[in-house]
Amino acid sequence: MKELMPLTGLHATEPLWDIMFRPIRCLQVLNEVVVDRGPSSYLSNVDLYLDGRLITSVQGDGVIVSTPTGSTAYAAAAGASMIHPNVPAIMVTPICPHSLSFRPIVVPAGVELMITLSPDARNNVWVSFDGRRRQEIQHGDCIKITTSCYPVPSICCHDLVYDWFESLAQCLHWNVRKRQARLADVSDSSDTEN
Repeated sequence: MKELMPLTGLHATEPLWDIMFRPIRCLQVLNEVVVDRGPSSYLSNVDLYLDGRLITSVQGDGVIVSTPTGSTAYAAAAGASMIHPNVPAIMVTPICPHSLSFRPIVVPAGVELMITLSPDARNNVWVSFDGRRRQEIQHGDCIKITTSCYPVPSICCHDLVYDWFESLAQCLHWNVRKRQARLADVSDSSDTEN
């Protein structure tokens, strides 16, 4: 059985020892844990548990579990919101879900998420941790994810809130666009062109 553990970042555990006595590892992840269908052409089909209770089955290309830091990366590209780093939360984002109603969700920090291959899955899935250590997940394996007890310090020029928005604008061009002209200015210029 594979398990993954905490993130302030995330903490993810690969199996310590599963039924086949494969070693389980605990990993610290800064951005995200991604479970996807890998090279298979079939949809991935995994079950998502929150504190031991099944909350949903994810059918689609996969699922991204991200930290607030990771919410501006792959999760944002998959349609998730960006979460400020001071918000203690975990983002769960489906990748091309087979249901139009399955949208990204935010759960409180400290909960334990567990991802397993659904019993009726047609194929195995693959997991990666911050884009590394990619490995196949089979029936009987599980990935456990929770927030890490090791916070990541950050250096600020001004303050954490201002710096974060400034970073979004500079790095991601968040909400940067050409300003619309006033309506009066637009109609005046079209009158002079005729």
